[in-house]
Amino acid sequence: MRHPVSTDLRLRPGDSALGKGQHGALKRRLLAALVVALIAASPAAPQEQLELQVVPLRHATLALRFGEQVIIVDPVAGVDYRGLPSATAILITDTHPDHWHMETVAMLMDVGTKVVAPPAVADQWGGIDTVLENGEMTMITDITIEAVPMYNLVRGPRAGQLYHPMGRGNGYVVDFGLRRIYISGDTECTPEMTALEDIDIAFVAMNMPYTMPPSEAAECVRAFKPKVVYPYHYRGSDLEVFEARLEETPEIEVRILDWYPAG
Repeated sequence: MRHPVSTDLRLRPGDSALGKGQHGALKRRLLAALVVALIAASPAAPQEQLELQVVPLRHATLALRFGEQVIIVDPVAGVDYRGLPSATAILITDTHPDHWHMETVAMLMDVGTKVVAPPAVADQWGGIDTVLENGEMTMITDITIEAVPMYNLVRGPRAGQLYHPMGRGNGYVVDFGLRRIYISGDTECTPEMTALEDIDIAFVAMNMPYTMPPSEAAECVRAFKPKVVYPYHYRGSDLEVFEARLEETPEIEVRILDWYPAG
């Protein structure tokens, strides 16, 4: 079983509550300056005292836990899900088999679990109850989930064809109220990614030839400046290159987790 990693996002001296000067973000930024513990928290604790737990599972598959809320991203077969609480929501980014497995999704569903996916996945299985196109949003309990475009700009298997065409898959911004989490899905550095704002934690994919190399991913992260970034979906990539490119951007903290357990 993979163990959760907690994420500390308390504001450091010099952090601006207004971020880029957007007054609409003032409340969220001020609340973010409150306590966000990095050890297990009681589900009954007030929201500002809860931790965000990150559970790397495999490649593109992860779980996020914030109090009683649990989100599983891109569940696939062959992963040990024991120890995870029932999922509030399951997010699926794309049709490829390293991003979803129908029987596994069905196994993880509990009463009340919502499954969120793009139309291309819903076309393959009738068990998707929340279908989001790029740019659409939904509310699940008190969590806001926004579908963000994920696609290739230039990379594909042959001329005139892309690995991930625009509109087929979704990245997601998950807003827990105090924490805005970005999950990139399989994408290159798109204008929609660089335009993201007020992201506390980002999960950014990087592997060639399907998404982008670590150097390109780092430049993209520098553009939208999350507080913390986790490389994921990085099989075969040199993460030292990613870290080195972000050394001169100390306001972005790079955290490396193991998405590839032995066996």
